[in-house]
Amino acid sequence: MDILIVFVFAFFAYLVGSVPNAIWVGRKYFGIDVREHGSGNAGATNVFRVLGKGPGTVVLLLDILKGFFAVCLVDLMSYVWPRVQGLDVATWQGFHELDYRMFAVIFGVMSVIGHLLPVFAGFKGGKGVATLFGMIIALNPAVAGLGLLVFVVVNVITGYVSLGSLFAGLSIPVFFIEVFGYRDGSIVIFSCAVALLVVFTHRKNIKRLLAGEETKSRILVKKQK
Repeated sequence: MDILIVFVFAFFAYLVGSVPNAIWVGRKYFGIDVREHGSGNAGATNVFRVLGKGPGTVVLLLDILKGFFAVCLVDLMSYVWPRVQGLDVATWQGFHELDYRMFAVIFGVMSVIGHLLPVFAGFKGGKGVATLFGMIIALNPAVAGLGLLVFVVVNVITGYVSLGSLFAGLSIPVFFIEVFGYRDGSIVIFSCAVALLVVFTHRKNIKRLLAGEETKSRILVKKQK
């Protein structure tokens, strides 16, 4: 029964991550599939590029919420678990802190997988950066804030969203492990995996950056007319 409960919540987290906000917003309000324009990616960055900052911001926030909500499912599971198991709710102490983090990481990762391989969009999704960011906010807001600061600084200086995402992703294990001193396996493995995943999902961007073909887009700076 324990495994079944975890499986159900993990699968639900995947479904949450599978909601293709970029595709649905593009189709419903603009009549286009963003995967057929720009970089061809079904993520917030491409929505910014193709549809502008308004729709891009909406999709960005929705994608962030997916990761945040998925991590918070651990709290819902802690409510459901003892009742399904027939345990004494009044005396049940919940999960051990490390188990709690482990489940939180599992659910968050499942939402990111859903974003990358969405069942509602033919398993062709985005890069998962925004959903990862939402997950990190739920795990440690300070780490998320520092990662965001890295992204903004790099984006403003270079003009590349992809480069900002790469540097932010690579900074996450440094902040979790070195700055805040996390040593439990789930967080260490997750934070290192974040860095590797961001590099992997941005491999085409890296090629375009090296070739000088990447499109510039400063999110916080208005274009000069």
